[in-house]
Amino acid sequence: MNPQDSTAPAPEAAETIEAQIAQWRQYVLRRQAISPADVDELEDHLRAQVDDLTASGLDASEAFLVAIRRLGDVDAMSSEYAREHSDRMWKQLALTPAADAPAARAWVEPVVVIAAGLGAGIALKIALAVAGLTTHGNPDDAAAAAVLRTLSLYVAPFLIAYLGWKRRLPLRAILGVTAGVAGIALALALLPFTRPGGAEGYATPFGDTSVLAALHAPVILWALVGVAYMGGRILSGDRRMDFVRFTGEFVVYYALLALGGMVLLGIAFAMFGMVGFGTQVIEAYVDWILPICVPGAVLIAAWLVEAKQHVIENIAPVLTRVFTPLTLIMLLTLLAVIGTAGALAEVDRDLLILMDAVLILVLGLSLYAVSARDPLARPGWFDGLQLATIAAAMAVDAIMLTAMLVRIAEFGFSPNKTAALGLNLLVLVHLAGHAWLTILAFRGRTRFAEIARWHTRYLPLYAAWAVVVVVAFPLIFRGA
Repeated sequence: MNPQDSTAPAPEAAETIEAQIAQWRQYVLRRQAISPADVDELEDHLRAQVDDLTASGLDASEAFLVAIRRLGDVDAMSSEYAREHSDRMWKQLALTPAADAPAARAWVEPVVVIAAGLGAGIALKIALAVAGLTTHGNPDDAAAAAVLRTLSLYVAPFLIAYLGWKRRLPLRAILGVTAGVAGIALALALLPFTRPGGAEGYATPFGDTSVLAALHAPVILWALVGVAYMGGRILSGDRRMDFVRFTGEFVVYYALLALGGMVLLGIAFAMFGMVGFGTQVIEAYVDWILPICVPGAVLIAAWLVEAKQHVIENIAPVLTRVFTPLTLIMLLTLLAVIGTAGALAEVDRDLLILMDAVLILVLGLSLYAVSARDPLARPGWFDGLQLATIAAAMAVDAIMLTAMLVRIAEFGFSPNKTAALGLNLLVLVHLAGHAWLTILAFRGRTRFAEIARWHTRYLPLYAAWAVVVVVAFPLIFRGA
């Protein structure tokens, strides 16, 4: 559409349409009767209708109302949505007496999930056994380092396969994701991660670059999981935000599964220990339960998010509202601790790692709060609380960056310091963008939908930095 065309929607109207479509899509995706691929097709049809209607002279709001009404295939779903959101002005057009009846979930998907989970568990079990990482094994250092460095590769392909199957991933995207996984596997296998021997003459495969690769490879693979989840439509901001929601809900479910597993293990250990079989339980736990259940739980958690999103929808926003003020208190306390820690060069490395963890927590809370927020709602007290939390996190990050630069100036660059420096710069810019857009939203100069777009556009930079750490660091810091 020509920007000079008088029928083109104004920027503010276009933002309103995008926010409404994003909210509509978020709701539709939670209805189990409609597959994600069908939602993509419906959204394309909805956008085409809106474009046609605005070109014919309707304003943005009217075009959206009429376009929603024309989606006859989702009339019943639109009716339910209108009943739940009675403050939406298009409810009068969408509200019909029909009622939807969600179709029962087919038995095929649970079978696919279980098969994928078992495949991941068996692959990891075989790798650990070959490397001698068992209770009665004789570990080989090089093989053990290779397995630990590539742990995520034994799980991610199975999760990608499941989500690609569910999302009907097109062939072009399948080839791209496969090439990405293969590239990471080759990099982890062929790059020089072994640290040469020093004065004592003993080389070690557990160098700094090897550990960094083990920590950053999952970030790259999770980005490829996102490609499968989004059905290959990686340029869509709405689909990226859907993946953010999936990630947050996945973490909640996986944590619940892990806690449940720990409780069952504790009960089993206590019971078998009373009859003299405690040692056997520990050996079974190390040799079989962990290798099989930990990867399997990844697939189960992903499936639960897909199957029960309407349940977790009520939990995640509550968790965000509970932990945001607690995190703000923690950050203010951390600032006080830093103020009494002495010279920046003397700041303990463990404290710097703790600060990294806190900053990632703040970033996660801000991401999930944005993903769960109504983009059309006016700024409220919680948005102000989030802004205060982000400001405190930026202050912590600025102090940490200063400490890192002081340490680098005194002791020189190292793989760990460089990786931490790059991550903190990324987080600082990310949080600064969120804070600035929040201030503009409070002043009425932008909408909260723009904050969501900022996050979805920025997130790929973390995967790009992880690629640099995994691929370039072993060559730049050869032997470290």
